[in-house]
Amino acid sequence: MRILVGNHIDPSIRERGDMRAWTQRLFWFAGPGDLLVLCCEPDGAFLDYVLAHTGVKRDELTILVAPAGAWGNKLLDPASLTDPAFVKAVRAVLDVAGGPDAVTEVFALWPSASVARFAAALGVAERFPGAAFFAQGGGEIGNNKANFRALAAAAGVPILPGRVCRSRAEAISAARELLESSRCGAVVVKQAHNGAGVGNQLLVRDGQLAVDHVGARHLHHLAPGEDGITAYWGQRWAWASGDGRWPVVIETFAPGADAVYSEHYAADTGTWPTEMGRLLYVGRRLSHQVVPLNGVSGVVRTALLDGGTRLAEAYRAFGYRGHLSADALVLPDGSVVFTEVNAQVSGSLHIYQQIGHGIVDAAAEPRRQVVEYHVPPTWAVPDFAAFLAALDEMGLAYAPSTRTGVIVSMPAMPLAPGAPVQFVFCIVYEPATGYDDAFARLGERFQTLPAAAVDASEHVGHAAVSFSS
Repeated sequence: MRILVGNHIDPSIRERGDMRAWTQRLFWFAGPGDLLVLCCEPDGAFLDYVLAHTGVKRDELTILVAPAGAWGNKLLDPASLTDPAFVKAVRAVLDVAGGPDAVTEVFALWPSASVARFAAALGVAERFPGAAFFAQGGGEIGNNKANFRALAAAAGVPILPGRVCRSRAEAISAARELLESSRCGAVVVKQAHNGAGVGNQLLVRDGQLAVDHVGARHLHHLAPGEDGITAYWGQRWAWASGDGRWPVVIETFAPGADAVYSEHYAADTGTWPTEMGRLLYVGRRLSHQVVPLNGVSGVVRTALLDGGTRLAEAYRAFGYRGHLSADALVLPDGSVVFTEVNAQVSGSLHIYQQIGHGIVDAAAEPRRQVVEYHVPPTWAVPDFAAFLAALDEMGLAYAPSTRTGVIVSMPAMPLAPGAPVQFVFCIVYEPATGYDDAFARLGERFQTLPAAAVDASEHVGHAAVSFSS
């Protein structure tokens, strides 16, 4: 049996809100006999939906909810994993299965020190790959964007011009130098810990610069001259550095670049690639991603694989074990530069490993591709049942006979009472046909806001605003 832990980044590193839906993507990884640890009771409708696709039976799984901690049931409190009563409950499950020797792997969405302590308390620390490293805070080391730049430089992996800054004065100096050398007069400011562009801010001098395709939730138009740079950092240093806790990365902005990634697995015996894909941003938000990667030259593919492998080996060398994603940009001239490594179970793993390869068998003839969309903030989907009913009515539900259609990949939950639900869903499609038509049909059904009504810096749209033609 495996123990699967539905956690997220430790709140001591970065505070998160309601992560109940996002962590229940854990169901896609579950197999017969597995024990799943969640922060809340599972969404029963979504669990049944996933198991109908994977073929796992509900009674083949054991699901335990960790004690509610500082964040209630919205996020797994790291301290809850070693709560004595909870450890006792998990041991009781293990005893029925044959004791600690029955555990083949401890799998966590986030490589937390709390998971290492949990595994040690159960007597299965050796089943958690990289346990010794993670027990000493290795998860933070491997997911820090400032550390990434140093490791990439050491591994000889190409990165964008930039600097790691540990003070406001350094940030002012670096922004000035990089803006002066930039052809487009723009730089990207990155928090050390954040994802999907949420922790990025674009500093631009040209208000006409095209930036909608970029992963940067925040945008700032600099006032002219040195005073504009100084004023910016007076306002934003605390945000960028997490009130001085973390270094800040400043990089040259690369307009017109294509966001791609190369995922790998790092084990004691070595590393190996697992998949490549593409990220697409709309209105500076992560909109959707496509696997397997297509539309790139052999030279680009080779460069992406080579750089990703170098990074995976570097991370393995300092103790990281598990899945990791090396994110990169394909520049307009065809060169590849790397931007960060997510040393964790990324938001892509379930798409290609479980859905793309496991359910769809995308590599079989005729080949298929999978795109996963975030529900746009301009849509208003009432609930999970309404979305499934619409798929059935429109003939868009996934059909094993054609290996095409829509698969909902995480529970549909509102972020506030009465708000539309937020979730992600996959469209499985024929490469020659594409996915635009299916997405457009869903948009016709659920879009209630014009695109211009939602600012990229907002996480969701304002449902109170109505669409007018």
